[in-house]
Amino acid sequence: MTARVRSASVIDVILPVLNEELALPRVLERMPAGFRPVVVDNGSTDASASTAQRCGAQVVAEPRRGFGSACWAGLCAATSEIVCFMDADGSLDAQELGRVAGPVRDGVADLCLGARDAVPGSWPAHARLANRVLAREVRRRTGVRLTDIGPMRAARRADLLELGLLDRASGWPLEMVLRAAAAGWRVSEVDVPYRPRAGGRSKVTGTVRGTIGAVRDMGALLR
Repeated sequence: MTARVRSASVIDVILPVLNEELALPRVLERMPAGFRPVVVDNGSTDASASTAQRCGAQVVAEPRRGFGSACWAGLCAATSEIVCFMDADGSLDAQELGRVAGPVRDGVADLCLGARDAVPGSWPAHARLANRVLAREVRRRTGVRLTDIGPMRAARRADLLELGLLDRASGWPLEMVLRAAAAGWRVSEVDVPYRPRAGGRSKVTGTVRGTIGAVRDMGALLR
C-alpha cells in the first residue's frame, strides 16, 4: 500500500457513513479542490463502502457502531494538519467546507462550526428545538456564543487528539465543543445551507426516538 502524503495544503474531510449509498455520489462529487474525503463506514449493509471507493474516497471500516466511533476512527486515519467533519447524507454541501475551514486555516479560530441555515422541510421541528436548547445551555455554561451544535466543523487534527474525546455515540459533537471551550479554544461559527437529506429520514434527527437518543447522550455530557 502506498503511504499517504501529508500536505499542509490538503484538508481531510471525515464523513461518518451508515447506509448512505444513495447520497454519497453527489456528496463526493461536490468535494472542492484541496479537500480529501475520508469515508468511515460504520457497519453499512448497503453498498456505501464500494460506492465511496468508486468515487475516489479513502474508506475506513469502523465496525463499532456509534457516531463518535466513526468520527474517532476517521480522525485517527486522517493525516492532514486541519480536518473537517460533515454528514454524508446530502443535507450539507461540501462546497461550503472552505468557509468552515477558513477561520481555522487563517488562525482566527481553533474550532469553527457550520450553523445550519435550514430550508423548509429539511430539519424536523423536534430536532431543531432540541439543538436550540443544547446551544443555549452551552452558551450558559461556557460563554461560547453558538446557535447550533453543527455537523459541519473544522479544527486542527493534533489539537483534537489532545482534547481526549471519549464519547463514541451521539454526544461526540457536543463533547468536542465543551472540551474545546474548557481548553480556552476560540470557537466560532458560520452559516451553511441545510437541505433535506437524500434517501429517507436521518437515523438521528429524522425520528423522535433518534433525537431522544441523541439528547440523552448529550445530556449525560452536560451533567
